[in-house]
Amino acid sequence: MDVASVWIKFALCSALIAVAGPKLVKYGHRIAELTGLSSTWVGLSLLATATSLPELITGVSAVTVADAPNIAVGDALGSCIFNLLMLVLLDELSRTHPVYRRIEQGHILTAGFGVIMIGTVGAAILLNQAGLDGRVLHISLFTPFLILLYLVAMRASFDYQRRVTRPFAKEDVGAGLTLGQAARRYVAAASVVIAAGFWLPLIGVELAETMGWQTTFVGTLLIAASTSVPEFVVSLSALRIGAIDMAISNLLGSNLFDVLAIAIDDLVYGSGPLLSSVSGAHAVTAFAAVIMSGIFIVALLFRPDSRIRGTISWISLSLLMTYLFGAYVSFLLGE
Repeated sequence: MDVASVWIKFALCSALIAVAGPKLVKYGHRIAELTGLSSTWVGLSLLATATSLPELITGVSAVTVADAPNIAVGDALGSCIFNLLMLVLLDELSRTHPVYRRIEQGHILTAGFGVIMIGTVGAAILLNQAGLDGRVLHISLFTPFLILLYLVAMRASFDYQRRVTRPFAKEDVGAGLTLGQAARRYVAAASVVIAAGFWLPLIGVELAETMGWQTTFVGTLLIAASTSVPEFVVSLSALRIGAIDMAISNLLGSNLFDVLAIAIDDLVYGSGPLLSSVSGAHAVTAFAAVIMSGIFIVALLFRPDSRIRGTISWISLSLLMTYLFGAYVSFLLGE
């Protein structure tokens, strides 16, 4: 198989997601404006769902068509640590003060739920590695628990946002569009993301075979980076217009949705509990995401105001080192 052609297909698929992802955000933002939703709630629910759509579609495609469960789980958990890594970029672009001093402490609620949900996945992987794969038919007992946790997290966040109302960030996007027009364009952009997400794991399998890499590594690093492109674009756009809380809630909300995607993947995976069919190296990725979420919570409470030699804050450095460690272990232990 021609190495160049596989990389070209991977780049093309990533480009489709990169183009369609911001369109999802643009029209999702317009829908939110017309329906009167709050800024943080838009980031947590509507934008997080939209930008995480590639992870969901990629995961479903990976376990049904490509028969690559490692790519499905690696993509979801890899996206979680990649989303948290984006905090480092936002901090570097926030040159006046560390970004952790500019965001609301209410994000601790979402980050805390992320710790619980991602930690549950990591524990489930370890238990399955030890042969304790509790199931009902082909579905893991952890799956309904993860779905319930996601619903509780969304409800708790919604209730919190009702009590602490913040102004919606105004942005000249989709101006003049009616709700119906915005909804139709949102669906059109989502269709492109769905098609690209369906194709992506098939390319990932080809890439792993061509390069001689493990599917665990490919899913956790390459596929996860590709499907996280929409979050990346949204975060930069939000920082540019000063809607930093929308960017943060999008990243943290995407992590919750990515864990939900693992539960949905388990529902459609017919060969048994999904987490019993994947490499134990994914547990390291899950716990790296838990550690990074914990570091973020510490940052929101401590509010650091200094940088190491004026370049990077110790919070961002800690996030970066944890990400690199998780990626390295995934490469060493993956299957």
